Amino acid sequence: MVLYFSGTGNSRYVAGRVARALGEPLCSLNERIKAGDYSPVETGERLIVVTPTYAWRIPRLVGDWLQKTKFPGAKRVWFLMTCGSEIGNAEKYNRVLSREMGLSYMGTAQVVMPENYIALFRVPGVEESRQIVTRAEPDIDRAIAALAAGEAFAPPRNNLYDRVVSGPVNPVFYALVVKDRAFAAGAACTGCGRCAQLCPTNNIVLRSGKPVWGGNCTHCMACISYCPTEAIEYGKKSVGKPRYRLEAL
Repeated sequence: MVLYFSGTGNSRYVAGRVARALGEPLCSLNERIKAGDYSPVETGERLIVVTPTYAWRIPRLVGDWLQKTKFPGAKRVWFLMTCGSEIGNAEKYNRVLSREMGLSYMGTAQVVMPENYIALFRVPGVEESRQIVTRAEPDIDRAIAALAAGEAFAPPRNNLYDRVVSGPVNPVFYALVVKDRAFAAGAACTGCGRCAQLCPTNNIVLRSGKPVWGGNCTHCMACISYCPTEAIEYGKKSVGKPRYRLEAL
């Protein structure tokens, strides 16, 4: 089975490619996490987790869900992580998580996709994003080949920088950067509720026809990226930046 979590479509796209190539079923963790559903997930022996990279590890809410959920029949787990540039030393923490899940760890593969972190980084336009996805295809194919052969992924890069950003930097990043106070909807907001529907943590509610963020944000960027009128801004940091979602490419 292929499990995936995705904010703006990158990991969903990679998961779809893997599932089609291997004939595996897909399971959206967005839906499960949003519903607070930790009921057992029946899988085959092979479990494949496709997830974005948040602060150089898998998102905390994904790790929490995996720890709380049972997977009858699963024996081995592979991790595929999409990112805008690098995953750091995420594989160290994935290895520990696998042990906690009672599964044999089969490695972590990195797939560089278009940057979507509009709250902090530069976001590429449509044409550049298409080129980045094209460059990612061989990495996806290599991951599929390893999975089809039942082989472990090749070890990713692991230097001092990687160990620092995934280690001490990760909790500091969450504490100082992953906040939702800067999100606001402007006059173009129609009150459609799309942002609230997509929020995996149920952090957004509509009040007087406008979205309000409740302090439990994971910075997936779904709300700002899928707003049909581009009414949502993240303070001044998102002003003028393109909204990225893979489906628009």
